[in-house]
Amino acid sequence: MTVSHLPGPLRVALADDHAVVRAGYRRLLELEADIAVVAEYGDAEAAYNALTGGTGDDIDLLVLDLSMPGRSGLELLRRLAQRRPDLSVLVFTMHDSAAMLDQCLRAGAAGFVTKSSAPEVLVTAVRQAARGEIALSPDVAALAARTEGGPPHTRLSSREFDILQQLLAGHSVEEIAQTLRLSTKTVANYQTRIRQALGVGSAVELLNYAREHGLGGPGL
Repeated sequence: MTVSHLPGPLRVALADDHAVVRAGYRRLLELEADIAVVAEYGDAEAAYNALTGGTGDDIDLLVLDLSMPGRSGLELLRRLAQRRPDLSVLVFTMHDSAAMLDQCLRAGAAGFVTKSSAPEVLVTAVRQAARGEIALSPDVAALAARTEGGPPHTRLSSREFDILQQLLAGHSVEEIAQTLRLSTKTVANYQTRIRQALGVGSAVELLNYAREHGLGGPGL
């Protein structure tokens, strides 16, 4: 999607739960004459409310972290794709797995940049995403070429993958249900389907699977 906005700098918002991180890449982006950071959000719900509630209508591009309290960045990405299809979203994250890249691109991300990237990579990616290009940092570019027939987690639905990530982060079924506003029974059913899809029978086996495939989790 190509961003269309009034003459002037590209209007960018930042969503990351770490204020120091936001301050760092705000300074980085605002060194560029054609980029203006006009809003910051510390969690997904605040970002969603602002971007769909009228106060963020003039924002051209969102730089989005995936790991935030409450609803995940991936969940926010999916919701914004439905409510703000005009908004480009550039994922900026510590995650560098093929599965996370695949899920984000399927959910409508305009690009995917890891936080280990050089500063100029983020600046370039912001401009690429604004032009409607898929912006990938060099360390994940090769992952975009992943073919079908990969490991089982690549075939999970977006909702299943989101719940998998929360389980791996150590959240209980009850906590996930509250965050996603689902019933505990629904989340428990998702957990069962996820384990069946991955061929694991316990939490320990799930963590072992996560370690094997670089999906993250407590202490991983």
